[in-house]
Amino acid sequence: MFNQIVLAGASEGLALGNMLFVLVAFLVLMLLLKKYAWGPVVKMMEKRAEKVAHDLDTAEDARQRAEEMAAKRSEQLQSARTEANSIISDAKATAGKQRDQIVADAHADAQATKEQASAQIAQERSEAMADVKSEVAELSVTIAQKIIQKELKLDDQKALIDAYIEGLGNK
Repeated sequence: MFNQIVLAGASEGLALGNMLFVLVAFLVLMLLLKKYAWGPVVKMMEKRAEKVAHDLDTAEDARQRAEEMAAKRSEQLQSARTEANSIISDAKATAGKQRDQIVADAHADAQATKEQASAQIAQERSEAMADVKSEVAELSVTIAQKIIQKELKLDDQKALIDAYIEGLGNK
């Protein structure tokens, strides 16, 4: 029966022998492809898949390292800013203290100069008063001597005092 079915199709030019030959050749070709071509192709595809997976892992690691480095740089930048602000604050505080010290020193110097000038003025005044007292005493003694030597009238006494005052003005 099989022959009849196959032979029925033989009228179109296809024989059972040809069909068996094509089937055997196809199976042999499939076995050869499986043994020599399929294994290397599969290995090549597996290597490619492994390489892609490795590249993805490497890229992920690189991304993580980049993020860590960016975070570290950001932290260092923030630390540098904080340190800079601290240095600026310290410098301002030091400058303020120096300014206050300079102002205090200037006030102290001015006060010392003022006190020294006041003391000098007081000393010169005391010396001037002592000189005036001395001269008044000398004048009194001189007037008394002249009065004793000569009895003075009121006009003579006024003339004598005026002469003495002019003498003081010349000294």
